[in-house]
Amino acid sequence: MSKNKGFSITSADRYSLALYELASENNVLSQVEDQSLSILSLISSSKDFSNLIKDPTNSQEDLLKVINGISDNNKFESLLKSFLSFLVTKRRFFYVEQILKSYIETCSKKRGELKAELKSAKELSGDEISKITDELTKNFSSKIKLNYKHDQSLIGGLVVQVGSTMVDASIKNKLQQIENRMIEA
Repeated sequence: MSKNKGFSITSADRYSLALYELASENNVLSQVEDQSLSILSLISSSKDFSNLIKDPTNSQEDLLKVINGISDNNKFESLLKSFLSFLVTKRRFFYVEQILKSYIETCSKKRGELKAELKSAKELSGDEISKITDELTKNFSSKIKLNYKHDQSLIGGLVVQVGSTMVDASIKNKLQQIENRMIEA
Protein backbone atom coordinates (compact mmCIF):
# COMPACT_ATOMS: atom_id res chain seq x y z
CA MET A 1 0.00 0.00 0.00
CA SER A 2 1.26 3.43 -0.90
CA LYS A 3 2.35 5.79 1.85
CA ASN A 4 0.79 8.72 -0.04
CA LYS A 5 -2.92 8.01 -0.20
CA GLY A 6 -3.76 11.33 -1.84
CA PHE A 7 -3.59 12.52 -5.39
CA SER A 8 0.05 13.37 -5.90
CA ILE A 9 1.78 15.90 -8.10
CA THR A 10 3.07 12.94 -10.11
CA SER A 11 -0.50 11.84 -10.81
CA ALA A 12 -1.47 15.34 -11.97
CA ASP A 13 1.59 15.37 -14.20
CA ARG A 14 0.58 12.04 -15.72
CA TYR A 15 -2.93 13.23 -16.51
CA SER A 16 -1.60 16.51 -17.93
CA LEU A 17 0.99 14.69 -20.04
CA ALA A 18 -1.73 12.41 -21.41
CA LEU A 19 -3.80 15.48 -22.32
CA TYR A 20 -0.71 17.06 -23.92
CA GLU A 21 -0.01 13.98 -26.04
CA LEU A 22 -3.64 13.70 -27.16
CA ALA A 23 -3.78 17.40 -28.02
CA SER A 24 -0.49 17.11 -29.90
CA GLU A 25 -1.73 14.13 -31.92
CA ASN A 26 -4.89 16.05 -32.85
CA ASN A 27 -3.02 19.32 -33.59
CA VAL A 28 -5.04 21.30 -31.02
CA LEU A 29 -2.33 22.14 -28.47
CA SER A 30 -2.80 25.91 -28.48
CA GLN A 31 -6.61 25.71 -28.48
CA VAL A 32 -6.63 23.30 -25.52
CA GLU A 33 -4.06 25.48 -23.72
CA ASP A 34 -6.18 28.63 -24.23
CA GLN A 35 -9.32 26.81 -23.12
CA SER A 36 -7.50 25.39 -20.08
CA LEU A 37 -6.49 28.93 -19.14
CA SER A 38 -10.13 30.02 -19.39
CA ILE A 39 -11.22 27.14 -17.12
CA LEU A 40 -8.54 28.12 -14.58
CA SER A 41 -9.74 31.71 -14.81
CA LEU A 42 -13.31 30.56 -14.20
CA ILE A 43 -12.20 28.54 -11.17
CA SER A 44 -10.42 31.54 -9.65
CA SER A 45 -13.18 34.06 -10.47
CA SER A 46 -16.30 32.01 -9.72
CA LYS A 47 -16.76 30.91 -6.13
CA ASP A 48 -19.75 28.78 -7.18
CA PHE A 49 -17.75 26.84 -9.79
CA SER A 50 -14.82 26.43 -7.41
CA ASN A 51 -17.15 25.08 -4.72
CA LEU A 52 -18.83 22.77 -7.24
CA ILE A 53 -15.47 21.23 -8.07
CA LYS A 54 -14.44 20.81 -4.44
CA ASP A 55 -17.75 19.46 -3.14
CA PRO A 56 -17.52 15.64 -3.08
CA THR A 57 -21.27 15.27 -2.61
CA ASN A 58 -22.08 16.43 -6.16
CA SER A 59 -23.26 13.64 -8.41
CA GLN A 60 -21.44 12.72 -11.59
CA GLU A 61 -24.55 13.61 -13.59
CA ASP A 62 -24.60 17.16 -12.19
CA LEU A 63 -20.89 17.66 -12.87
CA LEU A 64 -21.25 16.30 -16.40
CA LYS A 65 -24.17 18.68 -17.07
CA VAL A 66 -22.07 21.63 -15.90
CA ILE A 67 -19.03 20.53 -17.95
CA ASN A 68 -21.17 19.99 -21.05
CA GLY A 69 -22.83 23.39 -20.59
CA ILE A 70 -19.54 25.23 -20.14
CA SER A 71 -17.94 23.33 -23.03
CA ASP A 72 -20.85 24.02 -25.39
CA ASN A 73 -21.16 27.71 -24.43
CA ASN A 74 -17.43 28.33 -24.92
CA LYS A 75 -17.08 26.05 -27.95
CA PHE A 76 -14.38 23.94 -26.32
CA GLU A 77 -12.46 21.38 -28.32
CA SER A 78 -14.18 18.00 -28.17
CA LEU A 79 -10.92 16.55 -26.84
CA LEU A 80 -10.93 18.85 -23.81
CA LYS A 81 -14.63 18.25 -23.22
CA SER A 82 -14.05 14.47 -23.33
CA PHE A 83 -11.02 14.79 -21.04
CA LEU A 84 -13.00 16.78 -18.45
CA SER A 85 -15.83 14.24 -18.64
CA PHE A 86 -13.28 11.46 -18.19
CA LEU A 87 -12.00 13.16 -15.02
CA VAL A 88 -15.57 13.30 -13.70
CA THR A 89 -16.28 9.62 -14.39
CA LYS A 90 -12.95 8.58 -12.82
CA ARG A 91 -13.70 10.76 -9.81
CA ARG A 92 -10.63 12.94 -10.45
CA PHE A 93 -12.44 16.18 -11.30
CA PHE A 94 -11.57 17.46 -7.83
CA TYR A 95 -7.99 17.82 -9.14
CA VAL A 96 -8.84 19.56 -12.44
CA GLU A 97 -7.13 22.80 -11.39
CA GLN A 98 -3.88 21.02 -10.54
CA ILE A 99 -4.01 18.97 -13.77
CA LEU A 100 -4.69 21.97 -16.04
CA LYS A 101 -1.94 24.05 -14.43
CA SER A 102 0.45 21.16 -15.01
CA TYR A 103 -0.76 20.93 -18.65
CA ILE A 104 -0.05 24.62 -19.24
CA GLU A 105 3.38 24.23 -17.67
CA THR A 106 4.07 21.20 -19.89
CA CYS A 107 3.12 23.19 -23.01
CA SER A 108 5.44 25.98 -21.92
CA LYS A 109 8.35 23.58 -21.32
CA LYS A 110 7.82 21.84 -24.67
CA ARG A 111 8.02 25.25 -26.39
CA GLY A 112 11.35 25.82 -24.63
CA GLU A 113 10.11 28.65 -22.43
CA LEU A 114 11.65 29.49 -19.07
CA LYS A 115 9.45 30.73 -16.26
CA ALA A 116 10.50 33.99 -14.70
CA GLU A 117 9.14 35.99 -11.78
CA LEU A 118 9.43 39.77 -11.70
CA LYS A 119 8.51 41.89 -8.70
CA SER A 120 8.87 45.65 -8.68
CA ALA A 121 8.27 48.35 -6.11
CA LYS A 122 6.68 50.68 -8.64
CA GLU A 123 3.95 49.76 -11.12
CA LEU A 124 5.59 48.93 -14.46
CA SER A 125 4.02 49.72 -17.82
CA GLY A 126 3.48 47.06 -20.47
CA ASP A 127 6.35 48.55 -22.48
CA GLU A 128 8.75 48.31 -19.52
CA ILE A 129 7.72 44.71 -18.86
CA SER A 130 8.25 43.76 -22.51
CA LYS A 131 11.72 45.40 -22.49
CA ILE A 132 12.67 43.41 -19.39
CA THR A 133 11.32 40.23 -21.01
CA ASP A 134 13.34 40.90 -24.18
CA GLU A 135 16.49 41.51 -22.15
CA LEU A 136 15.98 38.28 -20.17
CA THR A 137 15.38 36.39 -23.42
CA LYS A 138 18.73 37.64 -24.75
CA ASN A 139 20.60 36.88 -21.51
CA PHE A 140 19.19 33.36 -21.06
CA SER A 141 19.06 32.50 -24.79
CA SER A 142 15.58 31.11 -24.35
CA LYS A 143 12.00 32.30 -24.54
CA ILE A 144 10.86 33.75 -21.25
CA LYS A 145 7.38 33.46 -19.81
CA LEU A 146 7.28 36.35 -17.34
CA ASN A 147 4.96 36.52 -14.35
CA TYR A 148 4.85 40.12 -13.12
CA LYS A 149 3.74 41.29 -9.66
CA HIS A 150 3.69 44.76 -8.17
CA ASP A 151 5.03 44.60 -4.59
CA GLN A 152 5.16 47.87 -2.65
CA SER A 153 6.89 46.20 0.30
CA LEU A 154 10.14 46.19 -1.74
CA ILE A 155 10.33 49.97 -1.11
CA GLY A 156 12.27 50.40 -4.37
CA GLY A 157 13.99 48.33 -7.05
CA LEU A 158 13.31 44.92 -8.62
CA VAL A 159 13.50 41.23 -7.84
CA VAL A 160 13.92 38.92 -10.83
CA GLN A 161 14.00 35.13 -10.63
CA VAL A 162 14.57 32.92 -13.66
CA GLY A 163 14.68 29.26 -12.73
CA SER A 164 17.10 28.99 -9.81
CA THR A 165 18.84 32.28 -10.62
CA MET A 166 17.68 35.22 -8.53
CA VAL A 167 18.68 38.87 -8.69
CA ASP A 168 17.41 40.94 -5.78
CA ALA A 169 18.06 44.64 -6.38
CA SER A 170 15.42 45.88 -3.97
CA ILE A 171 15.94 48.46 -1.24
CA LYS A 172 14.21 46.10 1.18
CA ASN A 173 16.95 43.50 0.57
CA LYS A 174 19.74 46.08 0.92
CA LEU A 175 18.28 47.28 4.24
CA GLN A 176 18.04 43.65 5.42
CA GLN A 177 21.73 43.11 4.56
CA ILE A 178 22.73 46.26 6.49
CA GLU A 179 20.66 45.12 9.48
CA ASN A 180 22.30 41.69 9.40
CA ARG A 181 25.79 43.24 9.32
CA MET A 182 24.90 45.49 12.27
CA ILE A 183 23.64 42.51 14.28
CA GLU A 184 26.81 40.51 13.53
CA ALA A 185 29.12 43.38 14.59
